[in-house]
Amino acid sequence: MDEFTPLSTIPTPNSESTLLSDWPSDLLTPVSRKAVPVDPDILRSMRVVQFIGYAPNTRKLKRNQCQYKEVVSSIKPSTGRNMPVPDSPIGRDVDPNMFMIPKHYRKVEIKYSKLGVEDFDFRHYNKTNFAGLETHIPNAYCNAMLQVLYFIEPLRCAMESHICSKEFCLACELGFLFHMLDQTKGKTCQASNFLRAFRTIPEASALGLIIGDAEEAAGRTNLPRLIQSWNRFVLPQLMQDTQEIKEGSSNSEVEESSEEVVVTPSTVQRLFESEMDIVNRCKCSTETKRFTSTMLVTLTYPDMNPTGANQPPKVFSFASVLQRSLSLEQMTQAWCKECKKYQPTVQTRTIKRLPDVIAINCQLETNSDMQFWKTQEEIAKQNGDEVADTIVPTTKMCRYGKACTRKDCKFRHSEDEESINVIKINTSSWVPCGIKMRLSEEGTLEIHDIDKEEELFKSSDDGFQKYLLHTSLAHIRDLRSGGNLVAHINVGKMYHKRKEGVTHTNWYVFNDFAITPIERYEARQFNLDWKMPCVLYFTRTDLSDRYNTTVQNPIDESVLLPKASLAQGSENQHRTFTPLQPNELSFEEGFPVAIDAEFVSLNQEEAEIRSDGTRTTVKPSQMSVARTTCIRGTGPMQGIPFIDDYISTQEQVVDYLTKFSGIKPGDLDVMISSKHITTLKTTYLKLKYLVNRGVIFIGHGLKKDFRVINLQVPSNQIMDTAILFSLPKQRLASLKFLAWYFLKLNIQSETHDSIEDARTALMLYEKYLELSDNGNDKTLWKSTLKELYEQGRKLNWKIPETEPNQ
Repeated sequence: MDEFTPLSTIPTPNSESTLLSDWPSDLLTPVSRKAVPVDPDILRSMRVVQFIGYAPNTRKLKRNQCQYKEVVSSIKPSTGRNMPVPDSPIGRDVDPNMFMIPKHYRKVEIKYSKLGVEDFDFRHYNKTNFAGLETHIPNAYCNAMLQVLYFIEPLRCAMESHICSKEFCLACELGFLFHMLDQTKGKTCQASNFLRAFRTIPEASALGLIIGDAEEAAGRTNLPRLIQSWNRFVLPQLMQDTQEIKEGSSNSEVEESSEEVVVTPSTVQRLFESEMDIVNRCKCSTETKRFTSTMLVTLTYPDMNPTGANQPPKVFSFASVLQRSLSLEQMTQAWCKECKKYQPTVQTRTIKRLPDVIAINCQLETNSDMQFWKTQEEIAKQNGDEVADTIVPTTKMCRYGKACTRKDCKFRHSEDEESINVIKINTSSWVPCGIKMRLSEEGTLEIHDIDKEEELFKSSDDGFQKYLLHTSLAHIRDLRSGGNLVAHINVGKMYHKRKEGVTHTNWYVFNDFAITPIERYEARQFNLDWKMPCVLYFTRTDLSDRYNTTVQNPIDESVLLPKASLAQGSENQHRTFTPLQPNELSFEEGFPVAIDAEFVSLNQEEAEIRSDGTRTTVKPSQMSVARTTCIRGTGPMQGIPFIDDYISTQEQVVDYLTKFSGIKPGDLDVMISSKHITTLKTTYLKLKYLVNRGVIFIGHGLKKDFRVINLQVPSNQIMDTAILFSLPKQRLASLKFLAWYFLKLNIQSETHDSIEDARTALMLYEKYLELSDNGNDKTLWKSTLKELYEQGRKLNWKIPETEPNQ
């Protein structure tokens, strides 16, 4: 009997009597089949418009079809050729390896509440003092590579010391981001300003590095190819942004004679650039030679298939593949001046100078490339040694008991078993922990693997330069989430000293805002079933000794000097602020500055309505700062603004939030606006200078303001009236209610105004000092707050309508 043949294929005999399957109606109860859950890919990419969700078709099923859970047969499954096909398509889509992904490698997502990310526990994912990066920003796929660049000490110092006048400069924005990562301990940062500048670069868009929200949410992006293209693009871009022309060369000299211009090599160029000669030899024996340079190496894999039958595959070391990729010889079509036509030409490369950081794109594009890597990895493990690793398991018994066959099981298998198990872990890998390279005067390149880390730091006089593995970036293949990118980084002593207070090195896996310490062999082993290598970085062992790792602060008081507005009609504008006088530029530490910022929305919030009627935020709206106001907090001009910048944006604004921001359409348009318009970078430099001078910022709800501005401000430099005028674990009072209760003022009658809000926050702070004896009388202040909350509850935190405006 064939159990899998449908009964519908068997013809039914004709019968005039009632069939056995024709049950009487009193024995039947109609039951509806429960609807299957909506595909997570659809929910992830869905946009809600007036409570109706719209999402692109995932093309997983045909129209008007839905898949139900697989019906598990009670019959023992067959094996071999008679193995049945799964009853449901879901059985064919499941990758058996996706359940083996360790927890710290899986994709992490932020769960949003009514407070946004305020109550999300990031520390659950990061127990270290290093800073993670948030994921909800468009094109945040490059978070892992940003962490890689940050942990190269000379590059970090060079970026933080760089400032230029270019509006969208990746090097400047990267320096601002690195400064935030350096100042933050254990918290998360956002790369929003860097990614905003990144999206404005035409070359990035032309190379396909800018991906849409729907494409990113649906998980249809080829992340390995994308991040390697990003690596190939960003290094030359940073070198271009940081190159300096020798002083004394004017623009006219550059245009007239480019040969006389001397370009000072930047730190990026010294770190990553390798120089080489490319020789093209035609079949007519004509040779042409040209000098060039490259910032990274793309691996090319040889043929490992054996020459004879029943022969094992060829064994290649990582060093031999790297040497083959650096000194590549290939056949190309090139123009021959002697033959006067395109001819097959042999092209060879000869390395002339080695970089201090070897950036490698693994380029596993084809099945043969992946099979090569997988085979070499298996051979390395077979030839490697197992090392004993001591594990202290929990007291929990293994569910299989003595019948357990798992070699790496960490649970007890009997009641009398000792509390310590020793398991064997194979730490061998095809990727070595280091390499050594030597370049002869004739241009011959010699590369060897270093398999033991102890050999890296032994001194030798053989002319070899040693490189250690600094980074391995991998793509985690997970069908449930669409995959993600993680970086294994060998964090050096200087970073541990600043963050942890200890001097040692350790490997960590950086998975967006999740950071976990790992063993060093994990960074070199790649199970291509779920973890695929994308980018490798090798750095010289004496890298920090070759560069000046002192960060110079390039921001001076000149950023506060008044500058012309970008608006076309700036001569007719009404200036709402008084610029700082020369005697006011040198701010003393602790100088009070009242601040307020207004924002506009660049995209709508994505939310879903669940079956129980609750509303859940899938992705918050992306905000952009539109206006920033700073007011003098003391002195003869107290209460007068010295900064009131409207910030232009090249991105489309979907909602000006006029009711809450006071920003109207046209206020940010340089063609028609009458406001004082500046760039985001100009305003950012002003605020960063004030932070560096140690001023005290006074405002209401400053945590959100600084978060959207993307500025890291020490907590001891913030006086937030929303926090000062609140009781623990109680709601926060609005600025409008506090102004009515304490100052007898009715503000924000129609729209918000940042000058009015900043000035009100300053007056409230002075009221706080008055009522709390300069913050010394905690008891008196607590009783004042209790009276505030009693009145607030009576009025439902709303101002009485009969209260006259003052």
